[in-house]
Amino acid sequence: MSDEPSDTMRERAEESGTRLWVLMRMNRYVLAGTIMLGVFVAIVSLGFVGLNPLRVLSVQDPDAIQTLFSSMVGPIITGVTLVATIGQLVLSQELGAVGDQRERMQEAMEFRRDIESKTDQGVSPPEPSAFLRELVAGVEDHAERLREEMGDERDEELKERVTEYVDALDEHAETVREEIADTQFGTFDVLWAALDFNYSWKIFQAREIRTDHSEALSEEADEALDDLIVSLQFFGPAREHLKTLYFQHELINLSRALLYAGPPALVVVAAMIMYVDPGAVSGAVLGIDTLTLLVSGAFVLTLAPFVLLVSFVLRIATVAQRTLAMGPFILRESSRDADSDV
Repeated sequence: MSDEPSDTMRERAEESGTRLWVLMRMNRYVLAGTIMLGVFVAIVSLGFVGLNPLRVLSVQDPDAIQTLFSSMVGPIITGVTLVATIGQLVLSQELGAVGDQRERMQEAMEFRRDIESKTDQGVSPPEPSAFLRELVAGVEDHAERLREEMGDERDEELKERVTEYVDALDEHAETVREEIADTQFGTFDVLWAALDFNYSWKIFQAREIRTDHSEALSEEADEALDDLIVSLQFFGPAREHLKTLYFQHELINLSRALLYAGPPALVVVAAMIMYVDPGAVSGAVLGIDTLTLLVSGAFVLTLAPFVLLVSFVLRIATVAQRTLAMGPFILRESSRDADSDV
């Protein structure tokens, strides 16, 4: 059997844990604040590398500060308007005629009934985290059934191969179920745990076992293996649906955050244009010209809408990149010349 890639998304992607944490796990508002602080420090630090000091520049061109902040009005208004429009577009997908809504409802219920008929879990939970947890538990149940059917098999190579496969699947599924426990939709924790379950590779392994040992598998074992593959296949659309809902949730949060950040940014711009006189700002703080601190801080505050956009889109784009394909497709380099889809 082919070498199995690592279970966790970070190890499969071979990325730095810190980088992946910043891109996906870090609170988006904390990330935005960190970026703004970094920009502020970078701008202030430039005053110590021999560049033309801001106070000298303001003497040479009294309108320099006003010109700088005047140029920020257009991007702030345009950016907030654009993202608010995207938010409205997301919301518009929830609108529709009663026939469309009924069809969506029927498809959702049909998907749940299909899962319930295969997992023997009764009525599937309504909460996304509990739903995924029961889905993974159903996979474990079918894996155990496959292990039991191997008891009467005479092909020792097949038995050993299936035992290794089921052991690895059970261990990983249990880890994912523990990660999902006590998580709440709206946070990234649910989707993070779902991304860690490399169902696509497990589908490939199960199909490979059935193909390589089609003659040795008993009818009961083949049926158990088929049920396991079907239960794993359910995880793909379930995760994609959860991802879609999360993206909609995040885009709405982004729109709201930009609507909150936009007006204060415009107030800062107006204040710097209308009321700040470089000649009236004097003194220094820790050896740094007060005017430099004031202008740098005000400029960074006007960047708040843009930085919020960057922090949210970083996570959305990272998740989208790692879930481009659904099913047993291999998109990145691994021990099989590519890694499994997360």
